[in-house]
Amino acid sequence: MSEIRCCSDTKECRQVWERLIRPRCVFDSWDVRYCFHKHYQNPLNFLVAWRGPHPVGLLPLCWIDEYGYYGYFPGETWSGKTWLEQNRIPADSARTRTEILAYCADEIHLRYLTVESVKGVDGAVVDETGYLFYPEEYDFSMEEYWQAFSGKSRKRLGLELSRWAEAGLEYRFGGLADVEWMFQTNLESFGERSYFHDQRFLQAFEDMIGLLDERGRLRITSAIVRGRLAAVDVGAVDEGRYTVLAGGTDPEFTGIAKAINLHHMEWACRCRLREVDFLCGDFGWKERFHLRPRPLYAWGNAGVCTAADQRKAANVSA
Repeated sequence: MSEIRCCSDTKECRQVWERLIRPRCVFDSWDVRYCFHKHYQNPLNFLVAWRGPHPVGLLPLCWIDEYGYYGYFPGETWSGKTWLEQNRIPADSARTRTEILAYCADEIHLRYLTVESVKGVDGAVVDETGYLFYPEEYDFSMEEYWQAFSGKSRKRLGLELSRWAEAGLEYRFGGLADVEWMFQTNLESFGERSYFHDQRFLQAFEDMIGLLDERGRLRITSAIVRGRLAAVDVGAVDEGRYTVLAGGTDPEFTGIAKAINLHHMEWACRCRLREVDFLCGDFGWKERFHLRPRPLYAWGNAGVCTAADQRKAANVSA
């Protein structure tokens, strides 16, 4: 049986996190999550399972006072729910994980848990579904990918892309100045429904962009039509993975999001990347574009809605 201890010291929490969380995506980085912690300042309460001198399990919690429950670190909330995906509960066994969860208070709500984090866990339910593109499934060829569509769908999409080409669609990359346009366009389109309406989230996202840029992991993709910005997506690239984090589109260019998303997929094939993560929410296109669904899970007793009624439409190209 493990001994469960609480940890609230930032330095110690980081040490345990980096010892037990094996990086698999951009959200596994302590530094990325700390960008949000700096601005939300939710008190840390990491539950660590120890066996002798060794940590063998971790549930990194923080207290979200404005909503009255414990959430997954760093507790960056939008409409009462956290945003960062692929949250993990690393443990050396299902039994250790169960011991940690049994130690939790009632006021807890965990979102976007990975499937391995809920194995053998009672009460876990599907929260939302993420969608991924795996270039290797199509031999890194968009020509092979198009064969997954019916002839009618291929023809329709081909005509749409041809129209954008005739309108002079081109792409530019690395335009940090375009990010401000993305924030503004997103806010104009969605108002209070935009994540960026919360200054804490906006500032944290800006810090994350700076961190990714500093480490050579930032990819900014800007679609230009007739000399005007039509869409901007911000993503992170790391070890063969590409995560599309957020985006903004000019509503005048209807359908441009479809073009930029296909561009991401074509680029991933060219670069022979392992995966492109378009995050959660279908928005009417991801399943139709044959992306692979990946459920993420929720667990807790805080009574927070886990249905997908607060989608990420404001922040991911759709």
